[in-house]
Amino acid sequence: MPKIYKNMINELSSSVLRNALVYAIGGIMSHISNNTKQIALLGLMLAIMIVISTFEHLLPTIPGLPPVKLGLANIIVMFAAISIGKKEALVLTILKSLFIFLLRGTVASIMSICGGLISVFAIIILLNIFGKNISYVLLSIGGALAHNIGQLVAASLILSTIAFMYTTPLIVILGVITGGITGVLLGAVMPVFSKIFK
Repeated sequence: MPKIYKNMINELSSSVLRNALVYAIGGIMSHISNNTKQIALLGLMLAIMIVISTFEHLLPTIPGLPPVKLGLANIIVMFAAISIGKKEALVLTILKSLFIFLLRGTVASIMSICGGLISVFAIIILLNIFGKNISYVLLSIGGALAHNIGQLVAASLILSTIAFMYTTPLIVILGVITGGITGVLLGAVMPVFSKIFK
């Protein structure tokens, strides 16, 4: 088959897949709430998460360290879990991973969904155990550690090797640091978010 036809088929397939995902996202948003205002708020939160995630992706990694990001988009997830609903936090995490698939491809999406789901489940479990009285910093550290471990497992499965598991202690330390930072930031923006997303 001529290369030009292969390219046309690939572009058509990508376009069909993108449209299917957009319709699926719209369907999910409508399913979780019939409230137009809430759907709009969740859409705004999702847009903020995607912008933050894209910005973080563009930042250079520190040489000699695992490519761990701050995870600032997790601030939105934690806010949703605390103030809106745990189901909404889970949905936002899944939708963000779908958009990452559209923007960065399959591998990035798998890493995102594995880290994101384990992280949001950890956040939900901590909230169920300790309630809203839990420290934002401790909640964020728990989510960050779960996220890093989820991505480490995903990378091991994708690459079919556990050779880099020796970095686990360092990743745990980085998770505590980045989680602490996002926890402090969550506490700082919580009053603002509470007014915006009320």
